[in-house]
Formats: sequence, structure tokens, C-alpha cells
Amino acid sequence: MKKLALIVTVAVLAATSAQARQASAPAAVSAEQPTTFVQVGRLLADPASGRVLRDKTLVIRGNQVVEIRDGFVGDGQVVDLRSAFVLPGLIDSHVHLTGESSPTSRLDGVTQSNAAQAMIGARYARRTLNAGFTTVADLGAANESIFALRDAIRAGDVPGPRIIAAGSAVSVHGGHGDVNGYRDDILHLLSPESICSGAEDCRRAVRLQVRAGADIIKITATGGVLSNTAAGLAQQFTEDELASIVEVAHRMGRQVTAHAHGVDGINAFLKAGGDSIEHGTYLDDESMRLFKQHNAWLVPTLMAGDYVSRIASSPTNFFTPAQTAKALEAGPKMLDMARRAHTGGVRIAFGTDSGVSAHGDNAQEFALLVRAGLTPLEAIQAATVGAAEHLRISNEAGRLAPGMPADLIAVSGDPLNDVTELERVRFVMKSGKVFRQD
Repeated sequence: MKKLALIVTVAVLAATSAQARQASAPAAVSAEQPTTFVQVGRLLADPASGRVLRDKTLVIRGNQVVEIRDGFVGDGQVVDLRSAFVLPGLIDSHVHLTGESSPTSRLDGVTQSNAAQAMIGARYARRTLNAGFTTVADLGAANESIFALRDAIRAGDVPGPRIIAAGSAVSVHGGHGDVNGYRDDILHLLSPESICSGAEDCRRAVRLQVRAGADIIKITATGGVLSNTAAGLAQQFTEDELASIVEVAHRMGRQVTAHAHGVDGINAFLKAGGDSIEHGTYLDDESMRLFKQHNAWLVPTLMAGDYVSRIASSPTNFFTPAQTAKALEAGPKMLDMARRAHTGGVRIAFGTDSGVSAHGDNAQEFALLVRAGLTPLEAIQAATVGAAEHLRISNEAGRLAPGMPADLIAVSGDPLNDVTELERVRFVMKSGKVFRQD
């Protein structure tokens, strides 16, 4: 009987695993699926080329683009965007969907259940999708909350962007990513399993995150602004720990991205073979050499720097003293950092750190990137083909072409002339389904 029970259990788990794999794969296109004709006045189908096409019709069957035709054609189910500018759905490479900064943030961390955070995340996911972001990377949330939200969106039960989820960040004990600033018994209750010390323990933490369902491994290579500890913004992992994390993550088919402000942590992580840096506040010439040597990406999150600077210097500042000091130190430096990185030829992927700033405002990052020296086209490329390459989903997102998912947005004006047009999205389609049509 015990053997029979074991066999049944394994069979159920195998079936569940198979269903999960099927849910993650794009639906096959068949002749029976409905066809939609999206008539487009101006079309930036492939941002890599920068070429704007005129008077085209996107033929969409099911969840995929099957053809791009000349002229306005089609009958039956037609979407009229003949007066609009259409481009692929946008990608935000750094969000935190299950929360948002507020005066109650520290209390929320000890009062909200994981289930409550998943429901809150559903609200912010819808807001993010309506803002034109059809794909996001969520880089830090409770495993149970964000993986449930990711899977519910994938199954079509909840509206929201496609989510690439890291779950809990891998961090050192007492570092940015661990729980700080509460009484000792609370710290032990809330500290996640992804906290580690020593190379072998950090291998364990990465493997546990993969087992839990992480699509990508997020680590905190340095101190952070919003951790409630006066531990600075410098390197927190040792070189041995960083090497072990990158090695085991890559062996298990996961890329590794690192929250990093201090130049020592940035450079140590890149030398260890890390794939991308989030923030990058104090990068230097050596950092830029390492970015190019290792083919790594920078996600500048300029909105986060702008937001924490404004909150920390305002009369209604709700940060703790430790957070305030770090916000005033790091926040104002991030725009110049991005300018230097862009001039130095570092590859930049779009990311906002939304959840620090408000969800749904993600497109405000474009104007900041342009202030940092990117052209409007380069900023759009960072949020489409660049972010898709960074997240290794170029066959799923970032451009519109036959065989690609039908993820597209529309604005009234030309974002290549005024990138702030992307803050006024009027139409959103994800996987062939219309979610917004103003």
C-alpha cells in the first residue's frame, strides 16, 4: 500500500509538472482560432531597425502575429489604429509587484500575509499592464506570493504582464535583502531561506530558489538604500560567495542579476561572471571595461534614484534615518552614472524598480534615460529588443513579426520625437487579447 501511495503521488506530481510546462509555452496557432486585423497608421515593428512602417495591417490569429500586410485590410474582427503609433509591448526589467513604498511599508512587512501580497500584486500587475508593459521581471518578493501571481497570469486567471520572477533575493545575513530593524525574534521569523553566509551556504540558497520556482536569481551584492540598517552601500558578499552563486546558478540554467551600488560590489560581481547589474550607482571606468568584457547588462533604475531623493528631502519624508542618509547619498548620483555608462558603451536594459516608485508610472523612466543621453529610439530599444535580449526572451517579446506573440501598444503621437508619449498609452494588447482601448 505504501508503494502504491508513492506511485500515485509521483504520478500526480508529474502531471502537475507537465501542466505547468504546458501553461508556460505559447498556445499553438490553429485555423480554428479567431483572427483579428489590427490596422496601423505608423508601426515600429522591430525597434532594432528604427524603421517606422506606414499603413500596415497586423494579422493576429489566436495569441500570435501571423502576418504583416501592406495597407488596411481585413474584415470581421478589426481594430482601428490607423491614426496611432504602434510598437511592441514594453518590458520593465526590474519591478516589485507585491508592494509599494508608503509610510506604512515597514508595518506592512509584518502584517500582510503572502496571500494578501499576491492579491495586492494582482492590482499592481493590472496597473502595469494598462501602462503598456506586457512583460516584467519581478526581482524581489516572497516566493509564495510572486510565483502564485506569475502562474495565475500565465494561466489567464488574472490580468497582468508576463512575469519573470526571482522570488526572494539571495543576500547575506544582516545585509540588504535580509530583514532589518525589528526585534530579534521577529527577525528570525521573517528572514527568508535565501539568506546565506559562506560559499557553500550560498550554493544552498541558490538551489533552494531554483527548487521553489525562480526563473532568475537576484542577489544583493552591496548594501541598499531602503534596507533599514546603517550598513552603507558597499560590497557585502565575499568574492568566494559571489563565485559560488554565479557558478551554481549557471549550472542550473539561471542567469544572475545583482542589486549593486558600490563600485567594489559591482566589479566583484562582474569578475565572478554575473549577467547584469541593477542600479550601478558608483560604477567606474573599470566597471565599464568589465561590462563589455563579460557582455553584461546595466539596468539603471533612474526612477528609483529620483524617487528616493525626492522623498528623503521632502517635509513628509517617511524613511527611517538610515534610509534617509543613503537615499540622499545615492539617489542624486544615478542620472550621471547612466550618462557615463551610455557614453562608455555599456549595454542598457530598461528597468524602473517600480514598487519603490508607484506602479503604473513605469514609462516615466524613458524621459530620465533621454536626460542621461539616450536618444528616444535608444530608450525604446532598451525597453523592447534590449530588455528581451537581457532577459533571454527575444523569441517571446520585444518586436512584432510573424510567429511572435501579439503583444503591442499604441499611442497617439510619435515617441521617437517625444518619448513622453509613452506615458499616455491608449491601447494595450497582450497575447492577442485587448486589455485597454481608449
